[in-house]
Amino acid sequence: MAEPVTILGAGLAGCEAAWQLANRGIPVTLWEMKPDKMTPAHHSPLLGELVCSNSLRSDQLENAVGLLKEELRRLNSLILRCADTHRVAAGGALAVDRMAFSQAITEAIQGHPNITLQSGEVKALPEEGQVIVATGPLTADDLAQDIARRFPAGGYLHFYDAAAPLLTFESIDMDSAWFASRYDKGTADYINCPLTQEEYLAFWRELCAAKEAPVHGFEDKNVFEGCMPVEVMARRGYDTLRYGPLKPVGLKDPKTGREPYAVVQLRRDNADGTVYNLVGFQTHLKFPEQRRVFSMIPALHDAEFLRYGVMHRNTFLNSPRLLDRYYRLKAEPRLSFAGQMTGVEGYVESAASGFLVGVETARRLTGRPPVDFPRETAIGALGLYVSNPSVTMFQPMNINFGIMPPLDHRVKGKRNKNAELSARSLAIIDQIKQEVREA
Repeated sequence: MAEPVTILGAGLAGCEAAWQLANRGIPVTLWEMKPDKMTPAHHSPLLGELVCSNSLRSDQLENAVGLLKEELRRLNSLILRCADTHRVAAGGALAVDRMAFSQAITEAIQGHPNITLQSGEVKALPEEGQVIVATGPLTADDLAQDIARRFPAGGYLHFYDAAAPLLTFESIDMDSAWFASRYDKGTADYINCPLTQEEYLAFWRELCAAKEAPVHGFEDKNVFEGCMPVEVMARRGYDTLRYGPLKPVGLKDPKTGREPYAVVQLRRDNADGTVYNLVGFQTHLKFPEQRRVFSMIPALHDAEFLRYGVMHRNTFLNSPRLLDRYYRLKAEPRLSFAGQMTGVEGYVESAASGFLVGVETARRLTGRPPVDFPRETAIGALGLYVSNPSVTMFQPMNINFGIMPPLDHRVKGKRNKNAELSARSLAIIDQIKQEVREA
């Protein structure tokens, strides 16, 4: 029997890694501190809980994250299988019923004969054996400190992430809002809440002045741009929100036939359509301030908030100095990392890192060479970027076509170019998928 593997953390990355290992005959002990110990951002005891959003972003192949999802689909990813099974309408995006999605992951993990699920907090890295650390941005303090002690030369970093509020559909004033997608692209799955110039000005002023919850001394510059609190964005200028999450372009109000001055979009959070989240409204305002300020949006004047936005620590490694392309610790290859701790940003990216770690570890333990996903694939490009020692001032990275090699010929139009980049990648995936999927 192959050497067992210990995985710390049962989020998307940890569950994906466990699944890939177990399906290749490798025994896995998967540790999850929930429900014994919860974090401020987590609310469910289920595995694979989504915190920041229910959206796994674009499902179009002209978008890099759409390509990454398709690669994972073709390679039998657990996370993508569960996501596709429990998707909810979201136009061109892949959004899921959060509870059903997590329940499906939990049942799959609990039901696999090669996976032993253990509940409890692990306070230090095991000193022997194969270990995958996938504890994510909310790694418990004791374990985080134990990891940090291995990198005394500044190899451990952190910033803050923020999550958006949730509210009930029945509390939305639909007389002041309408269903539509931008430019009528896809189905009309978003609720659009318009603001006039006067309403926007009042909202912007109050948002800028609203009281924040303490963030332990960290300043706005430490907040990752991809999950920036809406109040931080507002302070950057009067029009920043109107060119960001409140952009009205492509959204015509059916009552006027014109684009409003600003639009707040709400996205369905569950399959029943009873819960919606405020798109782009990640925040660390105090809870009473969230209710006061966000209720200034006309359609939300009587909004019932099911969960307020929260801000939490996001801990990650200086991966270009520490990890190889398979997310293994260069100085101690028995230790691998997966998920946001590696500096990949986003749910799909986290799952992809867990997938690669699981596949590589299984092959190594069974005496097979690694599968080298090239930079022309999204899976390979992400791992190679995160481990690239030439990257300085390392910050978390979403998958994007910019970290993939360009085409060897010119293509007119960005969407056409991206479509060809995706086609190139998927041709490679189809060539190697049989080797990758071998148990």
